[in-house]
Amino acid sequence: MYYIYILKCEDESLYSGITTDVKRRFSEHFSGKSLSAKYTRSRKAKSIEAVWSCESRSDASKLEWRLKKLNHKQKKELIESPLKLENLMDDEFETQNYTYESSLLII
Repeated sequence: MYYIYILKCEDESLYSGITTDVKRRFSEHFSGKSLSAKYTRSRKAKSIEAVWSCESRSDASKLEWRLKKLNHKQKKELIESPLKLENLMDDEFETQNYTYESSLLII
């Protein structure tokens, strides 16, 4: 299983990434040490805003790439209504491959 997530940083910016181990990856981001992303080391991860799961690395990479292309306003809209993933994606994007994981927001 692969997880695609959006984190909020202390400067209110949003960071998206992929992992297979949610607890480990979030711990790395929040620690601010060398295993965290360069982006979250400098901006300090503050909270988990949204998480989706999917079966394949390919699908995870596709969603991460599309999330990184969204502007801040679009990412905020998606965080507020994560089940409306298809509203922000183009027609060729298969949103049925993804499941919103609300239980992972409290890790």
